[in-house]
Amino acid sequence: MAYVGQLQRKFMDYTKSLYREGIVDEQFTQLHKLQDESNPDFVEEVVTLFFNDSERLLNELTNALEQQNVDFKKVDGYVHQFKGSSSSVGAQRVKDLCIAFRTLCELENKEACLRCLQQVKLEYASFQTKLESLFKLEKQIAEAHGTVPTLD
Repeated sequence: MAYVGQLQRKFMDYTKSLYREGIVDEQFTQLHKLQDESNPDFVEEVVTLFFNDSERLLNELTNALEQQNVDFKKVDGYVHQFKGSSSSVGAQRVKDLCIAFRTLCELENKEACLRCLQQVKLEYASFQTKLESLFKLEKQIAEAHGTVPTLD
């Protein structure tokens, strides 16, 4: 049972660090509140859908910005979608970068957009890695027959 307690403390410390570092925001807490015994993998399922959608959007963005004549309205549309989905899972830093990215689209600055896209990709990869670690901890707690602490 001490092992479960250790895992639960590790989960809480890790989760707190995600908030402290601005990786996730209040929306992530709201998502967790929708998870219960009847749907114990809700957050992971929603975030996994976000990951799949994000890969597609990042590819679309990359392709759109590699064109000779960039369609900044199209790029802005992809960034807007990405901002919305990032916001819905509580990916705060990714969302914040998307807000800045949209401003660069308005300025039609291709070089700045390409640099921002690289920042978005790095921040997204960091978010993905950190959340996969969090889900791994949740699974370890469940496998040890413990309950995952609730976020408040």
